[in-house]
Amino acid sequence: MDRRSIIKHAGIAGVLAAGAAPAVHAQATIRWRLASSFPKALDTIYGAAEVFAKKVGEMSGGKFTVSVHPGGELMPAFGVVDGVQQGTVEAAHTAPYYFFGKDETFAMDTAIPFGLNSRQLTAWMYDGNGLKLFREFYSDYNIVNFPMGNTGAQMGGWYRKEIKSAADIKGLKMRIGGFAGKVLTAMGGVPQNIPGGEIYQALEKGTIDATEWVGPYDDEKLGFQKVAKNYYYPGWWEGGAQLSLYINNKAYEALSPENKAIVECAAANAHTTMQAMYDARNPAALKRLVAGGAKVLAFPKSVMDAAYNESMALYSDLNAKNPKWKKIYADYSAFRKDQNLWFRFTEAQFDRYMQSAKL
Repeated sequence: MDRRSIIKHAGIAGVLAAGAAPAVHAQATIRWRLASSFPKALDTIYGAAEVFAKKVGEMSGGKFTVSVHPGGELMPAFGVVDGVQQGTVEAAHTAPYYFFGKDETFAMDTAIPFGLNSRQLTAWMYDGNGLKLFREFYSDYNIVNFPMGNTGAQMGGWYRKEIKSAADIKGLKMRIGGFAGKVLTAMGGVPQNIPGGEIYQALEKGTIDATEWVGPYDDEKLGFQKVAKNYYYPGWWEGGAQLSLYINNKAYEALSPENKAIVECAAANAHTTMQAMYDARNPAALKRLVAGGAKVLAFPKSVMDAAYNESMALYSDLNAKNPKWKKIYADYSAFRKDQNLWFRFTEAQFDRYMQSAKL
């Protein structure tokens, strides 16, 4: 036996004699809980969180698991910001504009009336300054955010009576998502902020006169067509409503670089998947709703104009009162202006032609 072999075997023997095996760094299993603001029955908007969780598990080889919990199971649907901020859960999936009462700036992370559409909002987030600006904003809440889903442009909701002019908004009790209620109030309406799972009962009992949710696929599941037949468009308050993944800052920073990358990629995958589901499923659902007696109606121009004017007045007021809003809205509105210039010559022209063609 040569000298090198003796040294080699002696070294191994020494390790074994000491009762120690060569160091193997096994990665600890990570288990997170994610609180959703949505009912499990909505496989699109709630389903985005399940898509995220599944992808995290697949990419980590099962070493990083995320359990998804519908609104009300771990905490109230509108309690998820507090839950993530305080570390009660590691993550949440929600519509940030639900929390405009904490700060109106939350709304821009979902949708504001006459804001960006889904393509434009994604562009602002990923290639503009949107994500950077909101990371700064959410740092005050111990939250790290990721875009995670978009409904696309929404419908304008279900109404017991027809809306023939802006005057018909006065006194209207309507379930409408968070921040848009400020505009409805300015128009004389009475907004109600009600979780998705509780809307049908409120409309059925007459507690509210109208409601909006998302669009045909979800609305059909929730059964609104059974208690209100007038289905209006467009949802001027949600030209592209984005959902967000909220992660507790401490939980996120505890992740390895590899697991941070997994979270980022899984959220992006869910972001794309959610809108694809809506775009694919809404047309057939709309046909079924019409066949069942729904009247699909456009908002009169007087209603659109009144809503637009009140929205712009609101933004001007917030610019004067809320420095956090002003900082982000300045960037958002400049991006919106350029995007509309571009879309005017491309997307909008192409869409108008295709929608008038005989296919």
